[in-house]
Formats: sequence, structure tokens, C-alpha cells
Amino acid sequence: MNDRNKVKKSRSDGEQSRERLLLAAMRLFAEQGYANASTREIALAAGANVAAISYYFGDKAGLYRAAFAAMSLDPHQNIALYDQPDLTLRQSLVIFFTQMLAPLREGDISQLCSRLWFREMLEPTGLWTNEIENNIRPEHEAMARIVSRHLGLAAPDDEIHRLTFCVASQALLLMVGSDVVTTLTPQLLSGPDAIGLWIERFTSNAEAMIEAEKTARTPQKESE
Repeated sequence: MNDRNKVKKSRSDGEQSRERLLLAAMRLFAEQGYANASTREIALAAGANVAAISYYFGDKAGLYRAAFAAMSLDPHQNIALYDQPDLTLRQSLVIFFTQMLAPLREGDISQLCSRLWFREMLEPTGLWTNEIENNIRPEHEAMARIVSRHLGLAAPDDEIHRLTFCVASQALLLMVGSDVVTTLTPQLLSGPDAIGLWIERFTSNAEAMIEAEKTARTPQKESE
């Protein structure tokens, strides 16, 4: 084996070791919580040395941060895709729901992430607060701007924020309740077109909600 192949193999082995540690950490942190899951147990589950955690993640807290953020995307990159003035409302909504449901296309790892988020909400370490401020808030505000723009408003008011939460909650419910859907109606999450059909449904529902808001805000002419 020449030196180049040795380097390639070393990098490949390192990436695989890091990935195994990350997956084992996601599972054990989700099952036991941050405090109860030990680095020794995580390393054993990953078939790695405990020292590898320090090498790749610094410490237990670093490993937890990496596990928690494993499926997170840069919100500003997402926003740049769907918050464009030249897009129609439907186009913006399709892109919004597509990126929101992207983790479900990853299979079992998406359920691990959901369980880890639940555990963090029940036993907070501070990461959920950061998630709200750094990821959820920017995307919520972007979608509220889009809804306001469609309705001809200069800025979102309280009702627009409520409406925006209603729009996003469709996808959120599917994300956190995917195991319920899989148990009751497994066909709705199976097959290559499954997520696309959910996106179409959520988009149509969101359009209807926004149009209803538009109608409610339109002054009605008094009948003579």
C-alpha cells in the first residue's frame, strides 16, 4: 500500500469512527439524557476508544452539541431559498416545507433526532434555547414576512404570527409524530413519493389558511 492509499484509508477510518460515535451518542443521549449517558458507554456502543471522543469532539459536552445539531441546517441558507420577492406564495411554501421535512428523508436518524430534541426539552441543558433563538426564530420571522407580503402588510402583526405558527405546525407535527403515522398508516410514509405528497398537502392547506386570512382582512361592502 503506497503512502497515498494509507492517507485515504486513514481518513476513511477516521470519518467512520466519528460517525459511529455520533450515532451512538444520539441514541444514548436520547434514551438516557445528557447526565446519565456516559462517554465510556457511548464509546463502547460505537466500538471506539473513549479517547476518540476527546479527539473528535473535545469532551462530552462537545459530543452532545454535535449530536443535537446533527440534522440542523443553516437557517439563513434555507431562508435565502424561499424568501425571494419574485417567488409566488406557493413556490415559497413548497421550498419551506421541503427543507423542514428534509430530515424525514433520512429514515431512522430523523427519529433519533426527534427523540433527542424531546429529551433536551424535558431535561434542558441550554441547547434548546439556542435552537429556538438561532434556528427557529429566523425561519419563523422569514415566513411571517412572506405571509405579510402576500397580504399586502408592511409588517407582521400578532395574527400573522399566529397564522405562521399554524402553517409551520403542520410539518412539525409530522416530524415529531412520524412514529404515530408509521404505526397507524405506514403507507403514508413509505415509497419515494411519500414526503412529496405531504409537502403538496401542507402547501395547499397553508395557501387556504392564508387566503382565509386575506378574506377576513378585506373590508366587506355594506349591502345597500
